[in-house]
Amino acid sequence: MDDYVITVLSNIGMISFIALSAYLLLTTGEISFGQQAYFGLGAYAAGAATAMFELPIWTAILIGSSVAGLMAMVVGALTLRLSGLYFSIATLAFAEMVRLILLIVKVQVEVDGEMVGPDGANGFHDIRWMFERDISLMEFMFIIYGLLALVLIAFLWMERSRLGSVFRMLGSDSLLAEMQGLDTVRYRILAAGLAGGIAGIGGALYAHFTTYVEPQFFNVMLGVHALAYGLIGGLGTAFGPLIGVAIDLGFLEAVRFIQGYRMIVFGGLVAVLLIVMPRGILDEVRVHRLKTLLTRRSHAGARGP
Repeated sequence: MDDYVITVLSNIGMISFIALSAYLLLTTGEISFGQQAYFGLGAYAAGAATAMFELPIWTAILIGSSVAGLMAMVVGALTLRLSGLYFSIATLAFAEMVRLILLIVKVQVEVDGEMVGPDGANGFHDIRWMFERDISLMEFMFIIYGLLALVLIAFLWMERSRLGSVFRMLGSDSLLAEMQGLDTVRYRILAAGLAGGIAGIGGALYAHFTTYVEPQFFNVMLGVHALAYGLIGGLGTAFGPLIGVAIDLGFLEAVRFIQGYRMIVFGGLVAVLLIVMPRGILDEVRVHRLKTLLTRRSHAGARGP
């Protein structure tokens, strides 16, 4: 497997975290255009942990996820009393505020005779954890997909738990959830925190994979794409957003002759799918049918001929 394929697969894995982040909020009925802010906060916090303070990578990822998750809970507490378009605009405004702050923040320390740390518009260079420990691209890709697998397992568990049912109820009818005695604001703040933490993991991995981050990467288009992945892949299961990411970064990347028109093709695909499949490829109905079919086959196999 050459480095180009490994890089594409790694990008699919890392962007899947922010796609899952936006998907979690979609299940609660909230549309966020600002998950790129938490992706960026996770990248900068984790990068600072290893490059500036020489902490272990796992500690750095935990720090990046925690910073992003806590900030998401704070923003959620301030904005989740809003609804619909107002909440979406508030998340977009926050994300742009974070990007603009990162453009002017300069916090550097001397490490081995070099100044290391965020340098405003020049970005954050020299996040060299991979090179210092002679970690190959392939090995880091395994780290990415190992963490992604753990997050997916957590999603699958949550979908079968009371918490997942509450999130779905919030998305389908928040008034009914309130009539059931549920504190809808508290649960939405919790969902925002979990979503921010997941995006922060992706950002932490991204910073260490690329060894360099800059504020311009965490722009509104990343947030729009993160939202679109769930709408394409489907809102019936956590595997839906991963399908959306694979279509955009995998299939469209592989089809070279449309490279100049990739955004047009992607936008057209989103528009068509929203018309034909309003809740994506793997919506709740299709997921239920697949589960029923698999259950019947497993029972038939257990009974034998």
